[in-house]
Amino acid sequence: MKTMNRIFALLLFAMMVFTEGMAQKKTLYATRYKEYRPSVITFADGHQSRHSLTNVFLKNGALLYLQGEYTMEANMDNIVAVDFPGDRPFVAIDKQLAYLVDSVGHNAIYCLELFDQESYERNLRNNIVISNLDLGDQISTSTIDLNNEEDYQLPVFRHFYFLYEGEYIRVHERELNRKLSKEKRTMMKRIMAVPGFSWQHEDSLLMLLKAITD
Repeated sequence: MKTMNRIFALLLFAMMVFTEGMAQKKTLYATRYKEYRPSVITFADGHQSRHSLTNVFLKNGALLYLQGEYTMEANMDNIVAVDFPGDRPFVAIDKQLAYLVDSVGHNAIYCLELFDQESYERNLRNNIVISNLDLGDQISTSTIDLNNEEDYQLPVFRHFYFLYEGEYIRVHERELNRKLSKEKRTMMKRIMAVPGFSWQHEDSLLMLLKAITD
């Protein structure tokens, strides 16, 4: 009875949220933020570093920072999280920075925003010059010229992940089926059957995460 009441409550919640899929986002900028801003970077060994001018590169989810006249791309092998004061926190998932959407108990939803790669290559093939640079063990970088990003609009796609029971799982029916118990899979199928459910809509994913969180 408790489980059925929970499902009923979730269905009522579903009828109240905006259920149409969100339009594809487009941007004129190669970065998440128009202006570079301060951040606190957390490395795999636990130590933190503060940088005054940083950003997120939408081509590959990497951290960028300014050094003199150059835009530097950090080596994501050693970065586990980045906090931009005043915005949502980011974590590195598969070496790509994803921001926190919402949380349910100890579980959470994260979103990774990336350019459409084919559009990126087509529009930037002749507009970006990259040269290798090594700054030591913690951060190795590339220099990137991003002077021409305002000449076009680039489509950005959102990729969602659940932090579920301490593990990052790509939000996809097949991936979740592999990780969830039989009871949780049943809950997921009921949520998927709710009119307007979308794998690209944050409210739908929050409803699903609530259903599978103990």
